[in-house]
Amino acid sequence: MKRAKIALIGGGQIGGVLAQLCAQRELGDVVMFDIVEGLPQGKMLDLAEVARMDQFDVELKGTNSYADIAGANIVIITAGLPRKPGMSRDDLLGINAKIMKQVAEGIKEHAPEAFVIVISNPLDAMVTLCQKVTGFPPERVFGQAGVLDSSRFCAFIAWELGVSVRDVNAMVLGGHGDTMVPIVRYANVNGIPVMEQLERKYGDKAKAKEVMDAMVQRTKMAGGEVVKLLGNGSAFYSPASSAIAMAEAVLRDQKRVLPVCALLRGEFGVDNYYVGVPCVLGDGGVERIVEFELDAEEQAMFDNSVNAVKKLIDELPTILPEMADILKS
Repeated sequence: MKRAKIALIGGGQIGGVLAQLCAQRELGDVVMFDIVEGLPQGKMLDLAEVARMDQFDVELKGTNSYADIAGANIVIITAGLPRKPGMSRDDLLGINAKIMKQVAEGIKEHAPEAFVIVISNPLDAMVTLCQKVTGFPPERVFGQAGVLDSSRFCAFIAWELGVSVRDVNAMVLGGHGDTMVPIVRYANVNGIPVMEQLERKYGDKAKAKEVMDAMVQRTKMAGGEVVKLLGNGSAFYSPASSAIAMAEAVLRDQKRVLPVCALLRGEFGVDNYYVGVPCVLGDGGVERIVEFELDAEEQAMFDNSVNAVKKLIDELPTILPEMADILKS
């Protein structure tokens, strides 16, 4: 059986980790594209030369030509500038929108049947732009957002309770930014509510809420925390691993329920906007959006997050006036 083909657009830190994970898990043959001559070729050669040690058999190629992504089953986009200290994801909009337009045009021409996973920030706007430019069905274009944010939330909970992160389940909805919505009500450790565990630990409901509020806030600012510590660059291990979980769900038809930046058509009261919600991911891409009822507080936070996404999307036509009609469709 022919192996799947995975195209990585962007040869930076995330692209490098993506290539390594794809190879080690033998998800398929991998081609890495970047506009910098020699960069993708060098990274893929370096990775290929460790195949004996890591025990994988896949073809690896670096390229500066979009033509080499032809036949890709999945394209993962990391292209764009990373955040720097003091920058918000929104600050990147003007720079990365122009890059995304070029990338999406390359994918449309050379990999018209591919599923597309977007990592580039500001995520919700970049996914929207990619889908509009490619014209691909929305179920084939989606973004990595809540998978990463939820993993971070789970990590903070595990550290606080002193339990294995493998047993923590928690979900983050909304836009991939400071207005994201960690769902505290359903956070649990193998089915046991996290809030109940915090109350038992501290013997006080008010203290438990204070601790949870701090974890929620840290989750919202987690990307910025990494940016500040690195000083030059942004997170790359965690975004790459999160995107690989999504790619694997599609390539292996796993039907995983993951929080994904997907186009809503009335679900959660939102129409025609990309927002992070739980989805079933399989060989049809976003096969189904899993709805559940939000309480009044959660709904208010979700609506606020959606409004922040809408604000970003509304700015795109001014950045790319040649695409104003398409973006408003």
